[in-house]
Amino acid sequence: MDQPAHSNIEIENAGEHFGRAFEVIRPQEQIIPFVFASPHSGTNYAPTFIAASRLDAIALRRSEDSFIDDLYAAAPDCGAPLLKALFPRAFVDPNREAYELDPRMFVDQLPKYVNASSPRVFAGLGTVPRVVTNGDEIYQNKISFEEAKQRIESCYFPYHATLQSLIDETKSQFGKCVLIDCHSMPSIGGPMDDDRGNQRVDVVLGNKHGEACSPDLINFVETHFKSLGMIVRRNHPYAGGYTTRHYGAPETNVHALQIEVNRALYMDEETIMRNSGFDDLKSKISSLINALSNAGLSL
Repeated sequence: MDQPAHSNIEIENAGEHFGRAFEVIRPQEQIIPFVFASPHSGTNYAPTFIAASRLDAIALRRSEDSFIDDLYAAAPDCGAPLLKALFPRAFVDPNREAYELDPRMFVDQLPKYVNASSPRVFAGLGTVPRVVTNGDEIYQNKISFEEAKQRIESCYFPYHATLQSLIDETKSQFGKCVLIDCHSMPSIGGPMDDDRGNQRVDVVLGNKHGEACSPDLINFVETHFKSLGMIVRRNHPYAGGYTTRHYGAPETNVHALQIEVNRALYMDEETIMRNSGFDDLKSKISSLINALSNAGLSL
């Protein structure tokens, strides 16, 4: 099918301290009931954040889903908006509840409304993370709750308000919305994962064990990836995070599917640089997006 070019780019400015919060790349005309989101590919590292960290820039970047926004760049050309966070995951993680915070990283007492006891918090991977994904501590010193609150209000809430708006617009136009939450995973299970030390498959699809999207959608995506020679697993070690759980509600015609691709397929995990497999994986993901656009409302 003929695909429209993408047009306007929306940019939310979170202020000088944080930089731009997100970017929306819209198609010239939205012609499919899909929204693509990349919450963890942001690279706007404020100098003050780097200065407060005990880690160097490369170590901080190992929490990123690096280059995922580029891998899914075909989405607007196929008629769907692409939302991408520009702030880094180590700074604020939008795939969490608004206030999942680890008391161990703060100089002051946290308000009662904070979720301080989730599994993510115990792992140090809350909304404002205490550690990067390999378990290394981010900060030289404890930070204030006010600092975390400012980050959440300037980055997290605008990102989710925009995502909700895109979902609502899509559902209003098509009667349904399919959210594809785009992620990458380390090639080997990390120290805080239940598959610690194990080599991972090419793709993990997460739909909260069937709760977040229709069987037709996850079956379609799995079949397509397998047809490209990729090894696919469902819901292990990742069944979908806050975004999948919060937005995925098939009974209201909103479906959410998390896609995790193995970083070794497309990047050097030590240097955070694209490797020789990048173009091949991008081609495979673009073919999936095209296939989804052709399937359209039948999913």
